[in-house]
Amino acid sequence: MGDISSKRMELPSSIWRILLGSCFIASIGKRSISISRIGASRGFTVIQAVALAELDGLRTPNAYGHRPLRNNDPAFPATEPGPRNDYWDHVDEVIDKAESLGLYVGLLPTWGDKWNLKWGVGPEVFTPENARQYGRWLGERYAEKPIIWIIGGDRPIESDRHREIVVAMVRGIRQGDRGRNLMTFHPCGSENSADYFHDAEWLDFNMIQSGHSRPAMPNYRTISENYRRTPIKPTLDGEPCYEDHPIKGELWDKRNQPGVYLPWFDEWNVRKAAYQSMLAGSSGHTYGSHSVWQMWSPEWQPISIARTPWPDALNQPGAQQMAFFRQLFEARPFWKLKPAPELVATEGDSAVLAARAADDAFVIAYAPEGESVALSLGDIFQEGCRGYWFNPRQNSAQLIGSFDSIEERDFSPPTTGRNNDWILVLDNATHQLPRLGSSYQHLFPKSR
Repeated sequence: MGDISSKRMELPSSIWRILLGSCFIASIGKRSISISRIGASRGFTVIQAVALAELDGLRTPNAYGHRPLRNNDPAFPATEPGPRNDYWDHVDEVIDKAESLGLYVGLLPTWGDKWNLKWGVGPEVFTPENARQYGRWLGERYAEKPIIWIIGGDRPIESDRHREIVVAMVRGIRQGDRGRNLMTFHPCGSENSADYFHDAEWLDFNMIQSGHSRPAMPNYRTISENYRRTPIKPTLDGEPCYEDHPIKGELWDKRNQPGVYLPWFDEWNVRKAAYQSMLAGSSGHTYGSHSVWQMWSPEWQPISIARTPWPDALNQPGAQQMAFFRQLFEARPFWKLKPAPELVATEGDSAVLAARAADDAFVIAYAPEGESVALSLGDIFQEGCRGYWFNPRQNSAQLIGSFDSIEERDFSPPTTGRNNDWILVLDNATHQLPRLGSSYQHLFPKSR
């Protein structure tokens, strides 16, 4: 994947409004320094941000009173001589700070309401001509920086003109950065970049948005579809359910009625989306917090209802548990994994997902509610294996035991029910693999 090592998990975090805040500036941007440091320390590799922001980002100045464009024309970015004198100086500092912490910036040149005002604030300001000019300018400015370009911005392509604008921006960026940086497309909710651009040469990897509308959005199905496409391209969920985000389901339109309780996504929803997509063939996963992406504080009018001030949201359980997610899939090398639905022996539409290493060094299965994991392993472990339950809530592992050659077996997790997800790890006895988690317990083998 270009400048990102094929053996480095892509673990982005969405902080869309970061370029509007007082970000990464040591004297006054302490809030965003804390975001970047916490993100880096927890193993995130990419911070997703948008240059022309969603929430009236053209007319509302950033924290320093600067706007991004002259007369809202993308062909003329508002730059001034000298440091810290304009909007783009601030963007530079955001990117430089991320680079100093070993982070990439997944940079959207614009939010989609600037080229398709299907909803939002807009205004629509892009044409194919100024999109190419703006793209070339951005590409030249950040060609040597750790940027991953994310085109689109949560809007559908509904006309030939929309497509012309998107493609023109891509061509401009490619002219400016000389093809140095990776590029993808950010679709709107429940959509998939592959449906628009899979065959496009410029699309280096696919991005889906499973979104925030349903508590059981099966992102793994779309990931699996992309995994089987040709030409082969990596894929990930760029906007899954955000932690502490209200679920926009059937109760959303009734949310202001007396007695209506609005459900919220929690850390279990976040973990489930992450582990299911990974075992279906994803190259990484995105974590988002509803309060952090908009940097919400009580003095601000929230978007889609927010309830946790963003400094507190930085320490929400799901954010911390993403570090455990990455550690597990680096301890059992994720780049060797291939989806293995054929191993799951449960009848019917099982919630359990499994994957195996290409060299049969290990098998990983995920039980989202502590379901019994019935596996038909064939001849994978002819020399025997060791089994573990990994607890994704605590970063701990429990040794089930060592087994002689096994072909079929049911494994029962220690606990069951909501927020009792478990990961079964089976290591081939012929391979020496590192410890799992930060602590261990030993269990008697449990099977049925």
